[in-house]
Amino acid sequence: MANPEKAAAVAELVENFRNSSAAVLTEYRGLTVDQLKQLRNSLRANASYAVVKNTLADIAAKEVGIDAFEGKMEGPTAIAFVTGDPVEVAKSLRDFAKENDKLVIKGGYLDGAAIDEAGIKKLADLESREVLLAKMAGAMKGSLTKAAYLFQAPLSQAARTVDALRAKLDDAA
Repeated sequence: MANPEKAAAVAELVENFRNSSAAVLTEYRGLTVDQLKQLRNSLRANASYAVVKNTLADIAAKEVGIDAFEGKMEGPTAIAFVTGDPVEVAKSLRDFAKENDKLVIKGGYLDGAAIDEAGIKKLADLESREVLLAKMAGAMKGSLTKAAYLFQAPLSQAARTVDALRAKLDDAA
């Protein structure tokens, strides 16, 4: 790789791979420039979407230690480098692919592990991180409320028993 432009492109891809928690490999054959712009805008909050040369992306992925893209770098390829919520990126890609059947999701990696197209679709079916955290907080609050009730029950029962004994003593006196 004697060409300095190619070396710079590989270095940029390596940096993108290192700065992202996930990446999704897509084929965009047949999409217009406007459609690609629309896709980039839908991903902007959580990812960057870059059209890449297959050989350079393959070299960069191997340099970083990602083998999830082996054998999938064929045809016009673009990679969504995820820096935000991977679930939101998967949802955006799935929804865009439903509207534009020319976008093909080939696979990707998430936290260093390879993920296939079916895995990305399952990821897209998950609720967002905020919703999952809210559900977890609600479940924890419910558990804490039950625990507090259980801890208070013996004290309130003891207070009622003492009160009943005091009333009985008052009646006897």
